[in-house]
Amino acid sequence: MRKAVLLQLAVTFAVAAVASVLLGARGFFSAICGGMAYVLPSGFFAWRLWVASMRGESAKVVAFMVGELVRLLSVTSLLVLAVVLYKDIHWGAFLVGLALAVKANLFAFLVKTRT
Repeated sequence: MRKAVLLQLAVTFAVAAVASVLLGARGFFSAICGGMAYVLPSGFFAWRLWVASMRGESAKVVAFMVGELVRLLSVTSLLVLAVVLYKDIHWGAFLVGLALAVKANLFAFLVKTRT
């Protein structure tokens, strides 16, 4: 789970770097807002699952179900907050940052881990 969150973070910063070159500071901050709105709740969710993994089986299931609900609500809230607070948002960079952070999970299995 940790590697998935780190990959999301890396993709978010890569998109922000490209947006910075193409669109300037406005594109950079828009891509960061879009990506981090997904990465931050995912990181807290992964941390919470790690803590719950030290307990019994029923605690893992409850932690997953409640944590996923809280993560979805947090992502939605952060997206709305970013749009409300950052008036000069570049929608293209914002949506690309969000979309690639979400899709980074699909490629997390390609990243090799040390054993």
